[in-house]
Amino acid sequence: MSHSHAGHSHSGHSHGAGSSVGRLRIALIITAVILVAEAVGGYLANSLALLADAGHMLTDVAALALSLFVAWFSQRPETDKRTYGYLRLEILAAFLNGATLLLISVWIIWEAVNRLRTPEPVQSGLMLGVAVLGLVANAISAWVLRPSGEDNLNVRGAYLHIVGDLLGFVGTIVAALLIRELGWLVADTIASVVVSALILRGAWTLVRDSTDILMESTPSHISAASVRDQLIAIPGIERVHDLHVWTVTSNVIAMSVHAIVREPERQQHVLEHVLDAMRLFGIQHVTVQLERKEMYERELHLHA
Repeated sequence: MSHSHAGHSHSGHSHGAGSSVGRLRIALIITAVILVAEAVGGYLANSLALLADAGHMLTDVAALALSLFVAWFSQRPETDKRTYGYLRLEILAAFLNGATLLLISVWIIWEAVNRLRTPEPVQSGLMLGVAVLGLVANAISAWVLRPSGEDNLNVRGAYLHIVGDLLGFVGTIVAALLIRELGWLVADTIASVVVSALILRGAWTLVRDSTDILMESTPSHISAASVRDQLIAIPGIERVHDLHVWTVTSNVIAMSVHAIVREPERQQHVLEHVLDAMRLFGIQHVTVQLERKEMYERELHLHA
């Protein structure tokens, strides 16, 4: 029996995290300024739509701050205790961010339902000015974060929240114009519900994706059956079992498997082919346990 692990450095991930720090810092400053403006403007204008989006912006600030912290802290070296280092901090941050968003969304919808019964006066001019300012600022933040958000779950979460804010500001602008021109006070409440719906959708996706990673589920874009078929097709492998495919953190996918290879002289050939085959799936960490005969009884005892 032999065991092989394909070596892979985490330096690429750390480099990517480091390169996103500047973008995150810019987006954080912009978002924090707009958060204060929205909170104050929403309170003075008595606009639930602005206050709703201020709640969303608060989670954006938290997400960006966490992303900055993770980008710095995840570069700490691996240790004997934490063999993957601190890469999964970004997943924990994404989960906490999404869960907070879900709670805030429920609160906003509850407030909106109560306000539908008794619409309150809104200062549409102030509401419109703050919304336009927020729209421009969030467009800049989204443009800054987009490159880093394509391959990092935590940054993608922050990016999606900012995009949600963009859409929310559009709704708030429309509501302010309707109130200003038609006196339709209920437009503010409807806009807050639309913002909350956008938040709920993005938050649920973030919580679901981060939970899947924390549960070490097979990545959604990879079929475990296809991986198994690819392995079985390699000459020399008779059977595979105990196949696991999981995500360590964003863009770091791992796989482990037991494979029966009865001919010792073919083991190196098999290992090389397994590594090549897994690259087709974007799997970087590959651990293969080669066995010359079935070991089910011994392995069942180990798993017990």
